[in-house]
Amino acid sequence: MSVLLALIIIVVLSLISFSLVLFVIGPIMLLQPNRRTVEFYRTSTSLLHPGDAGLMFEDLTLKTAEGITLSCWLIKAHEPALGTIVYLHGVSECMIVGLPMTKALHDLGFNVFLYDSRRHGGSGGRYCTYGFYEKHDVSTVINYLEQRKDLQLGNIGVFGSSMGAAIAIQAAAIDKRIRAVIAESGFASLRTVFDDYQKRMIKMPWHYLRNLVIKRSEHLAHFKASAVSPLEAIQKIQVPVFILHGTADNRIKYQYSELLYAKAPTPKELWLIPGAKHNDIAEVGGDEYARRVLGFFQKHL
Repeated sequence: MSVLLALIIIVVLSLISFSLVLFVIGPIMLLQPNRRTVEFYRTSTSLLHPGDAGLMFEDLTLKTAEGITLSCWLIKAHEPALGTIVYLHGVSECMIVGLPMTKALHDLGFNVFLYDSRRHGGSGGRYCTYGFYEKHDVSTVINYLEQRKDLQLGNIGVFGSSMGAAIAIQAAAIDKRIRAVIAESGFASLRTVFDDYQKRMIKMPWHYLRNLVIKRSEHLAHFKASAVSPLEAIQKIQVPVFILHGTADNRIKYQYSELLYAKAPTPKELWLIPGAKHNDIAEVGGDEYARRVLGFFQKHL
């Protein structure tokens, strides 16, 4: 056997072995992101519950159409409410990250509803599907809020960050009760952002690896990855959309927000925040961030 042939065999066997490992591990990484709970945030913030921000709240549990439990907080505004905002967090995060924005929205006069997305925080669920099923959970929340006779809802807006932005856009495309959307640091489609993740983590651009993981993930979680496309969903939205992204985001490219903005019907706004990364967009945006986010909901709700 020649040296060249031996090398070829070694490379082929290594590729097969790597593909088999990825076939097992890849879907777990995609469908079962790490759960961040209160213990994770305790080292970086003192805002762990609405009470820490001086907010009265209700601790609730809702069930999705499939019976998955969602851990929720409802913070009621002092009547008359300006409207109601549903907050959607990013992948691996939980509703704790929404507390600073919740405080600002409540002080302005909005009801705020936060919940841990399925397979996140204190909620149930085995798999995360990045909006394929989660967009219907937003409708479940709105159904519940509408049944509350003690709530003055007003118009309903959705604020989503990262994965939450993708869910918000997909939800607004199917639920016309949503009257305004803020999408922060979102992606255009699950396939493209997974390509980016693959190249960043394993330094291999081969599409067959992506397809291998996605096909297996689709089989396990019973969903269609190509249907997770905020870029397609945003073209069906008929309400105001505010899209914002940091230009230094090294997790989700800010160009995806540019694509979303280009496809969104009017009225729409785009704000690219110079130097902001994925998780510090509010801090870098500073007072202007608060003014523009709160002003958008004030104007359109």
